[in-house]
Amino acid sequence: MSEEPIVGPAGPHSVADLDLKPALEAVLMVVDEPATEEHLAKILERPRRQIARALRELADDYAVQGRGFELRFVAGGWRYYTRAEYSAAVERFVLDGQQARLTQAALETLAVVAYRQPVSRSRVSAVRGVNCDGVMRTLLQRGLVEEAGTEPETGAILYRTTNYFLERMGLRGLDELPELAPFLPEAEAIEAETQEGVPSFDGDAPDDDVPGTPGRPGTPGTPGTDDADEQTEF
Repeated sequence: MSEEPIVGPAGPHSVADLDLKPALEAVLMVVDEPATEEHLAKILERPRRQIARALRELADDYAVQGRGFELRFVAGGWRYYTRAEYSAAVERFVLDGQQARLTQAALETLAVVAYRQPVSRSRVSAVRGVNCDGVMRTLLQRGLVEEAGTEPETGAILYRTTNYFLERMGLRGLDELPELAPFLPEAEAIEAETQEGVPSFDGDAPDDDVPGTPGRPGTPGTPGTDDADEQTEF
């Protein structure tokens, strides 16, 4: 028995018979995360090399035409993005003039995770010199970091950045992070000085139960205090 063709508004057809570029545009319009070339090749029943060539041609066409959107390869896949030149219009429509951003504490914590991953909370706290539990929970809730197993020596939970982090930062991979070498001596010195004095923050106890050195809450460089992160947005 022969397989029945797919029937749609335009009549009987199969996915393989569709024009490739319009089909790619239609699929990429509805994705909620970057689509890989392998997945697109499977869905559209075409060789990956043909899919890759068509995607790059589409991206070049949009650039030449000066469209308000662009097709970019980010976090291992392809997705449509609004062009940077028109960000003001998009921000006004979506945010109604209000900018959403991470706090300084969240950005610093995220940077430590990005460059030292996989890393435990206590290690992050040691580098920053402040209890990072609250900020880490915020980053987890935002989907920017995720659990990555446990540390063999201590059993502490390890954390790493996610593909969503790469997508939001516009990076293809972690190898595109800016070079950190000029800042390593200072970072290593801070960690060495604070490692012994910072308690373990890897437990799930409330922040108020975490032991530490008395000080002004949220004051950077004071071990045992906790970052205030009430305005964190992303």
